[in-house]
Amino acid sequence: MSLYRPPAPVPTTPNKGLLRAIFRGERDLIGMLPDHAYRDRLGELGKSRRGILIVSAPELVQKILIDADGIFPKNDLMVGALEGLVGQSIFVSSGAAWRRQRRMVDPAFSQLRVNRAFPPMSAAIDLYERQLDDLAATGAPMALGAGMSHLTADIICRTIFSRPLAADVTASVFHDFAAFERSVANVEIRRLLLARPFADIPQPARVRAACARIRGHIGALLDPRLAPGAAAIDDIVGAVIATRDPETGEGFTREELIDQIGVFFLAGHETTASVLTWTFFMLSQQPQIVARLRAEIATVAGDGPITLEHVKHLVFVRHVFREALRLYPPITFIPRVALVDTEIDGRKVKRGTMIMIAPWAIHRHEALWANADRFDPDRFAGEREQAPGAYLPFGLGPRVCVGAAFATIESALILARLVRRYDFTPEAPQTVRPVARLTTKPAREIVCHIRRTGVSALPASC
Repeated sequence: MSLYRPPAPVPTTPNKGLLRAIFRGERDLIGMLPDHAYRDRLGELGKSRRGILIVSAPELVQKILIDADGIFPKNDLMVGALEGLVGQSIFVSSGAAWRRQRRMVDPAFSQLRVNRAFPPMSAAIDLYERQLDDLAATGAPMALGAGMSHLTADIICRTIFSRPLAADVTASVFHDFAAFERSVANVEIRRLLLARPFADIPQPARVRAACARIRGHIGALLDPRLAPGAAAIDDIVGAVIATRDPETGEGFTREELIDQIGVFFLAGHETTASVLTWTFFMLSQQPQIVARLRAEIATVAGDGPITLEHVKHLVFVRHVFREALRLYPPITFIPRVALVDTEIDGRKVKRGTMIMIAPWAIHRHEALWANADRFDPDRFAGEREQAPGAYLPFGLGPRVCVGAAFATIESALILARLVRRYDFTPEAPQTVRPVARLTTKPAREIVCHIRRTGVSALPASC
């Protein structure tokens, strides 16, 4: 039986990739990736004013992301794109500022322990299943990406703020973030190729307005916790409010709190929503994989509540999630910049050169993966481990995503519960294709119809 090839552009030459990206006008960076990115150690992304180097060899990826000498910080274009949304938070800062923030927010990371987060995860899925039941009963269509964003935003809000996220706020954040991704100036093809290194790039008014609305929602959730006499709550927000710089004794200001919580909130739901959207779409095209998933879920959990202990034993569910992360890494590119003239793999690199580490290309690299562009969750069932730097959906080095375990359990639970209970049938699946801006998303929303399976409605349990 041939393996399924999920939607992806066919790799082509640098010039053809550039023309394809310009012709489509979607700011799609995936379509620009040249064919050599899928087979070589490193090479150029066409011709540009500043120079863009694509690095794919795992040992080079390790060196750049671990960055022992501090010469490959976050890329200036990416920092400029995100600072309106998350300020100078831990996600975009470098050097001493990053180290200070990391020391201060480390206590909050303990709140992401999965045994602590599992009950709010389950409660959010309980509510979402009731909404899907209504759609299944009426035959009304659902927007798959928006639905996954709604669910994961509710989960992260319950985890961060110890409260559910109102539906109207979820919708607003989703639409504002989508508008931000579509319009942010830093990922325009013209900017990518023609902008000078470290140039200041003003954002369009609609991008600034979307950022202000998202930050306003986070501030509105935060302010009751900062009010005089507000009770301390033992959650992520409480930990970030209470933290102090061990050197100065100072805490975060309100704006700094919004910066840091914004990272938790947006990175904690938007990336997970992206990979879940692709997972459910790919499953809709592969009934044999769905059957295997349902058989495993039935064996491990029966038709009763799915507990944390059950999730730990859902091996094939986790393989499916890992394969979805490989094929559709939420963060398509991990951009860095050379602060000084340097050398990579014997190649001279000038100051200001953009260093593009592309999990999308590395995860589909011919030398690193068999059947690299095919969906094959069984590739994770063997004993062979990939070289460090060959699989990096959560990054690598000191900036590796601290929420990796959280996201894995969350996604496995969502997959297990929704696959057991529903069939998703997308409209016009042949038209679905990915684009990459800040995250990897379908070019157009995937509209699905929902059908209930025969599993009885049972409440989740921790």
